Amino acid sequence: MTLGLLGALVAALAYGAATVLQAIGVRRAGALPAGTPLTGRVRAAWPYAVGLGLDAAGFLASVAALRTLPLFLVESAVASSVAVTAVLSVLVLRVRLGAAEVVALCGVGAGLTGLALAAVDAPAVSPGPGAAWGLAGAAALVAALLGVGVLDHDRRRGVVLLSVAAGLGFGGVGVAARLLEVPSPVWRLTTSGLAWALVVHAALATVAYAAALGHGRVTTVAALTFATETVVPAAVGLLVLGDRVAPGRTPLAAAAFVVTLAGCIALAGRAEPADAAPSDPASAHGGVSDDAAAPSRSRSAPR
Repeated sequence: MTLGLLGALVAALAYGAATVLQAIGVRRAGALPAGTPLTGRVRAAWPYAVGLGLDAAGFLASVAALRTLPLFLVESAVASSVAVTAVLSVLVLRVRLGAAEVVALCGVGAGLTGLALAAVDAPAVSPGPGAAWGLAGAAALVAALLGVGVLDHDRRRGVVLLSVAAGLGFGGVGVAARLLEVPSPVWRLTTSGLAWALVVHAALATVAYAAALGHGRVTTVAALTFATETVVPAAVGLLVLGDRVAPGRTPLAAAAFVVTLAGCIALAGRAEPADAAPSDPASAHGGVSDDAAAPSRSRSAPR
């Protein structure tokens, strides 16, 4: 289990750091005067490119973790990247967290520890060729929710539909990654239904999340997305893929899962400062805004 836990930890650290670096890159580029040459903007925004690289590293680490660890543990660990972002915002951007955020951070840490103690290290039990078709059906559902959410004239209901669609899409990525076996040679992935399902779910989830952010508050969107993408894959793993909890530790696993999820949701919309320019830490915002910025979701990895 050690290597799997290391992969989940690396994924959370990479995703959390990527969010901060991408925020810094965007703000540096945005602070440049009008007329700045493209090369100058690229140089100023180099942290954003590094953040994208960390997103890719986080994806690979999470896939490695899913080789042996159950979805309820890996999804929770990756969702905890918001806690990493919050801590780095304090250390790098001089953001001050309130008491509620500190409690949430402690809850995430305690919850992840409990999940690690309760999880059983084992590969997924493949449900057979029907898995790819099941994920294809799930992708169709995500696409339908995305379409209805975009066209819905009721803004609030549209935000809920889009957020749930994003959560289901990111959850589908996690399920596909848990089942996917990398063939030799690797190019045979192009003929794998699971690989294509992963790509389709990632694309739909990214579009749905962006659309949800365009219609609603960050806290609402992030909370709904985090809850869906963590709870649904965990249930699929336990009911279908053979994910197991150590004997006698079911209460610990349930409590740890709830605490971790609650902590992640509490931090989801509070992981980035509102206004501060990274180049001037002294001017950093003294708190964390509900609508500051969305947690980074450029990645197409399981969360």
